Amino acid sequence: MSNIQPSPAKKAIGLLPNLIFMSRWLQLPLYLGLILAQCVYVFHFWVELTDLIGAVFGNAASLDHILDVVTIDGAVRPTKLTEATIMLVVLGLIDVVMISNLLIMVIVGGYETFVSRMNLESHPDQPEWLSHVNASVLKVKLAMAIIGISSIHLLKTFINANAYDVKTLLAQTGIHITFLLSALAIAWCDRIMTATQNQANGEH
Repeated sequence: MSNIQPSPAKKAIGLLPNLIFMSRWLQLPLYLGLILAQCVYVFHFWVELTDLIGAVFGNAASLDHILDVVTIDGAVRPTKLTEATIMLVVLGLIDVVMISNLLIMVIVGGYETFVSRMNLESHPDQPEWLSHVNASVLKVKLAMAIIGISSIHLLKTFINANAYDVKTLLAQTGIHITFLLSALAIAWCDRIMTATQNQANGEH
């Protein structure tokens, strides 16, 4: 006689639990809104890049726009493209790219974690981090992306350090260090939780 036991029948989900579970789809408009925000950043990136190229080739309107963008309150407005001016524009473009990367992580990782599986296992372009994404991994990834964005802003501030007072410089540095410490704390807590979970699984 076979010792195989029949698998227990799956219990039907009640009306209220099913309604609560289906409420996760309310997040879908939020992720679609972030996709629209991504489109805005793409347009902004293209405008800044075309103006930078136009300024290099002598377009007066593009040059005025670039100089207005890099000039901060309290600083002398430059009259031509310099290495520092170009660096500030490029840092702004990198900032846009990093924020765009942050949006992608939130959209793809958040949808995969909190809404529905996208079944990208066989897709050749599946992000490496998405194969083991969960809420903890997503928090660490987002923290690292925020640190990168903060680093760009801090570098832009240091380039124009003569236009800021000491309090502003110290405040921005302190905020950046706070981001670093927060990321380390998140990663440390995630490591402890992972080790505890592995230990519990080993005992079973």
